[in-house]
Amino acid sequence: MNIIHQHIAQSLQLKVEQIKIVLQLFTEGATIPFIARYRKDTTGGLDEVQIQQIQDEHKRLTELEERRTFIIKTITEQGKMTDVLQAAIDAAESLNILEDIYLPYKPKRKTKAQTARENGLQPLADLVLAQDGTDVIAAAATYLNEQITTPEQALQGARDIIAEQINEDATTRAKMRKLFEDVAVFKSTVNPEKTTEAAKYKDYFDFSEPIHKIPSHRILAILRGFLEGYLRMEIAPAEEDALELLEQQWVKPLTPATDLVKKAARDAYRRLLQPSLETEYRNALKEKADEEAITVFAENLRQLLLSSPLGGKRLLAIDPGYRTGCKTVCLDEKGMLLHNDLIYIHEPNKLATSEATVRHLIAQYHLQAIAVGDGTAGRETEQFLKKLQLGLPMFLVNEDGASVYSASETAREEFPDHDVTVRGAVSIGRRLMDPLAELVKIDPKSIGVGQYQHDVNQTRLKEKLDATVVSCVNTVGVNLNTASKHLLSYVSGIGNTLADNIIKYRTEIGGFTNRKQLLKVPRLGDKAFEQCAGFLRVKESSNPLDASAVHPEAYNVVAQMAKDLNTDVQQLIGNTELIRNIQPKKYATETIGVLTIQDILNELQKPGLDPRSELEQFEFANIFSIEEVSVGMVLPGVVTNLTRFGAFVDIGVKQDGLVHVSEIAHRFISDPSEALKLNDKVQVKVLEVDLPRKRISLSIKQATDAPQAQQRSPKQPQRHPAKQTDLSNLSVTDALAHLKKKFGK
Repeated sequence: MNIIHQHIAQSLQLKVEQIKIVLQLFTEGATIPFIARYRKDTTGGLDEVQIQQIQDEHKRLTELEERRTFIIKTITEQGKMTDVLQAAIDAAESLNILEDIYLPYKPKRKTKAQTARENGLQPLADLVLAQDGTDVIAAAATYLNEQITTPEQALQGARDIIAEQINEDATTRAKMRKLFEDVAVFKSTVNPEKTTEAAKYKDYFDFSEPIHKIPSHRILAILRGFLEGYLRMEIAPAEEDALELLEQQWVKPLTPATDLVKKAARDAYRRLLQPSLETEYRNALKEKADEEAITVFAENLRQLLLSSPLGGKRLLAIDPGYRTGCKTVCLDEKGMLLHNDLIYIHEPNKLATSEATVRHLIAQYHLQAIAVGDGTAGRETEQFLKKLQLGLPMFLVNEDGASVYSASETAREEFPDHDVTVRGAVSIGRRLMDPLAELVKIDPKSIGVGQYQHDVNQTRLKEKLDATVVSCVNTVGVNLNTASKHLLSYVSGIGNTLADNIIKYRTEIGGFTNRKQLLKVPRLGDKAFEQCAGFLRVKESSNPLDASAVHPEAYNVVAQMAKDLNTDVQQLIGNTELIRNIQPKKYATETIGVLTIQDILNELQKPGLDPRSELEQFEFANIFSIEEVSVGMVLPGVVTNLTRFGAFVDIGVKQDGLVHVSEIAHRFISDPSEALKLNDKVQVKVLEVDLPRKRISLSIKQATDAPQAQQRSPKQPQRHPAKQTDLSNLSVTDALAHLKKKFGK
């Protein structure tokens, strides 16, 4: 195990002692959020990312050691283990190298070479490969038997043996792998039988890019086209380069056997090496692309889960619709359903009734804000409500995944007496109040912030997304008396069973009044309490620390701080002046060090503070469909998705536009996340509108340039830039008139 510790430390540039401590904490049942938050002093301040990396690297190296042990056992049982072979196996630092060493000893289906050996042609193969000047054609005639009837057959069998020998040589495979790594090209061509059906992959009909440059989204796109049968693909260097490499190692010039060995080398490359390494690199590139796509997905999910909450407000939440009407629900401050109704805003003869219903519900239930789903008919519903001048803040809410939730077992448990439309409207309202608490009920893949999520490794995707949800939930903290079972299940140390038990016990006692009561929950023992307590808030407790992120194990420390300052804990909390006088080193102990003390002091200044930013209102321009979008418009938008190649922005017309990474900032950025986050409010300029393919190309940096550029134009009179270039505040008719006047028909 010490070797593994050393490898991890070297790989992650950490201390061996840090690795040992983290792995020991995992063995004791500690979670990543708990270690990162409450064991900083023992780990040297490692964060969640570093702790996760230690866990991942430990898993990889453990699997490598298990494979090494299996290979040693197998070769030993074959009676073929030697000191040199053992040393090579022990020195192998990657699975590829290990498998190369094992390849000659690996049980395999019957090959051409095995058949040739059974026919007694191994000595002839050795003679040919020696290339020592012997007349191998004459020698081949001495190997004839019932199965080998001509010298040509004998030489063919010898070449088969040599080809396999070349393929299974570890040195050769290492050199060939290096060649692939340096100069191999990822190529794709269209399947000529499916040119029409493959139109969406037209960018890859005749495509090639070096494998060390190709970005993950292209790899995944080509692989999807390949698996669907629309594309053909190949990964290889130039064949002449590969053959030259083999000939340098295996061929001796100017001997009777030279051409035979050249043919064997060519056969080894085309039939064995190239297909084998192509598969290896395809898998490696897929794994790398998967990991990058999953990382982007996880970061987008993190930003979405940590979106600004509106908080506890009484809401009117609407799930818009055309023919079936708009499902309308009223929610109290805790998100509990008070009433549901149905209004029709697209039927002129029902508008007056719908208006009266909305006004009545707002007055009867003392509603404080409005949430409108941003899907079908969302913008039209927003406009209907604006005309009513209700005086309430209104928010368009991303409803991706709401239908998935409304049809789920979770929704049926919460609302057994209501149909999917009511559940969907409730989900929209609750998302506005607390995105994190509501989105944890939905499979992250259905939330709509990923790319190629159905193409990547599903096991790895689930691991990463689950870890992201756990991190977000524990970063924010959870109200023990209002949290749903699903939210509780993501709290450090809890899980589904304990979450269910907590809900049942909470119902029995009418709500928790302090953290210690958790120990009375069935099956929630000391270890689980240690892991979860600091992340659970009990606002109803007489101990103010129960509503904070201070862990119960540190309560005595805080009490001592208050005593030394001649005050009590209640008076100490939030008193910045008193807290500044506390010297962290004075209160450090063997179990609670300076880093943890500093965290405690930060928490005491603003106990239980939600780390999420405050929600801001936002309005789209007065356009509703892609047909109303024209080149040159400068519009407000919201970032809805980030990829490595750009950002998708909602401008309020149902199709998100794409801002390519080169159009985001005036400085060079290689990743949109360097400049943008999910839900950022931005101004964008329309560069292109492709109606047939429903695509909109946008620019952020040109939107900031536009006013200055037009202001400098000698053909334009000096006027307020916003009036000159920003059409977002104009009606469609006025905007079109403006453009017609400016540019002509």
